[in-house]
Amino acid sequence: MIEMFQPDFMQRAFLAAVLVGITAPSVGIYLVQRRQALMGDGIGHVALTGVGLGFLFQANPIWMAVLVCVLGAIVMELVRARGNQRGDIALAMLFYGGMAGGKLLVSMSSQAGSGSLESYLWGSILTVSPGDLAVIGALAAVVVAVTAGLRRQLFAVCQDEEFARVTGLPVRVLNLLLAVMAAVTVTVAMRVVGLLLVSALMVVPVAAAQQLTRSFAATQAAAVAVGVTAALLGVGTSYQADLPSGPTIVILAILAFALFSAVAAPLARRRHRITAEHGPAVCDVALPEQDGKEPAAQAPASASGETLSSRGLAQ
Repeated sequence: MIEMFQPDFMQRAFLAAVLVGITAPSVGIYLVQRRQALMGDGIGHVALTGVGLGFLFQANPIWMAVLVCVLGAIVMELVRARGNQRGDIALAMLFYGGMAGGKLLVSMSSQAGSGSLESYLWGSILTVSPGDLAVIGALAAVVVAVTAGLRRQLFAVCQDEEFARVTGLPVRVLNLLLAVMAAVTVTVAMRVVGLLLVSALMVVPVAAAQQLTRSFAATQAAAVAVGVTAALLGVGTSYQADLPSGPTIVILAILAFALFSAVAAPLARRRHRITAEHGPAVCDVALPEQDGKEPAAQAPASASGETLSSRGLAQ
């Protein structure tokens, strides 16, 4: 067991797993909140074009995927914001065009074979190089800094855009920023779980955490814990059993969801019984005082348990 941690490639694999386990749910919780759970899957399709361009021009495929994914995510957000009837068709063409273009570009490159493409489609964490790990670490740090530093603002936009706009938040900018962070997360995770499964690691840990938690902050923390645990166990299992890392990690995350769901059922019945006997509990979570002034009037608490004041959001 100890020898598993001795090779350099396994140390890089475990470190990459931790970074992805933190990053994917940190962005995924906002996508789930705004009912865009499959956005990561669409960006993953587009990312394949970036990988193909990297192989074709002998550049780092991760950086090329970042560039293409960011552009694709911005287009997706602009199409979503317009909300016209042709939006679904435009997005479908973007997704499938990204997959088809990526495959053509990879086939045109003399450097990449079918094995190289498979490692990006399904993940190949054991082949993460020191350069890949440096890029993954840098991108993960940016994503975590943005999603944690702007947690209240992003939550407000995902929960109720109109309320956020009334409070003075730059809704369009925050929506585009979230789309860009989702694109960066896809490229961070593609070497670990693969482009075809990256959306699962963004969504399943969040869905699992929601079974047991009742506030946004608790759900975010629990989702990260599930993501990191599934990633680490998946890497260890794939090494010991000679299994592909990406599918192994995703299956473990789904098992965690099933376990949490089984535990949540009796807890939900107990809460319902207590509520029926004593009435609903009242809990106000006020924002801290700022500049020595009293906090503004509270907005109604959301279903996730996060209470946001208009004055606190605007700052």
